[in-house]
Order: sequence, then structure tokens, then C-alpha cells
Amino acid sequence: MGPRIRKTVLVIHIVVSVALVGEVWGLVALNTAATLTKDLELAHAAYRLMPTLVFAGGIPLSLTALATGITLGLASHWGLFRYYWVAIKLVLLVAVICVGMFLFDPEGMAAATAGAAQPAPARQWGQVAALSTQIAMLLTATALSVFKPRRKLR
Repeated sequence: MGPRIRKTVLVIHIVVSVALVGEVWGLVALNTAATLTKDLELAHAAYRLMPTLVFAGGIPLSLTALATGITLGLASHWGLFRYYWVAIKLVLLVAVICVGMFLFDPEGMAAATAGAAQPAPARQWGQVAALSTQIAMLLTATALSVFKPRRKLR
């Protein structure tokens, strides 16, 4: 891969990764507001908005970050499985995607709040915890990108 193409892919990777952090942070804020409010209409509206954010932002951003990250790993001297930090970033991004797929359920929460029903607090806080875990993983991946520990895999 030529330097211009590599730099272009790197810029795309950085932009979508930063946007993904912002999108997940927005979901954390919405979910926390829906969990803490006593206004069930507000909670229902927040849960109904979340799938739009996920499908318009989270899914395309995470898949683009994954594709560009793999491309950069395969086409650069860092390699995909040569250094710990690159492999860990890959695992963290796949884990972020899996948490979103298997643990985050805004549609279920919207259904639970329909008709002015109050969902179980444990369920609500579980959604906040899933998103908070995603933020922690994305920030860890960002730190690894900056500090780049030089330890190699065998």
C-alpha cells in the first residue's frame, strides 16, 4: 500500500474511531438520563431514539473502524498479530461490537417503558453498564494507539 493510500486509510480509521467514542458516549448519556428520570414518557422517548443512533452511527462506525484497522494492520510494519497493542486493539473493537450486539437492547427497553410502565432498575442499570464498558474498551484502545507498547507477540 502506498503512503498516500495508507495515510488516507489511517485518517478514516481515526475519524470513525473518534466518532464511535462520541456515539457511544451519547448513548451512555441518553441511557443514564432514561434510567434516572421519573418521567416515563421521557425515558420511553430516549429508548426509542437509541436504535436510530445505533443503526445510523454505531454499526457503520464500528464496522468501518474494524475494516480500516485490519487493513492498516495487514499493510503496515506493525502487523495484525506482531505487537500486543495491535492485537489487543483488534480484540477490544470486536468486544465492543459483541457487547452492542448481545447486551445492549434499546428496543427491549423502549417496549418495557411503553404504556408508562417502569422497567426493572437492574435492567436499566445493566444497559448503562454495557455502554460504559464499551466506552472503557474504546478509551483503552485509544491509549494503546498513543503509547504503542513495543512488546512483540511470539
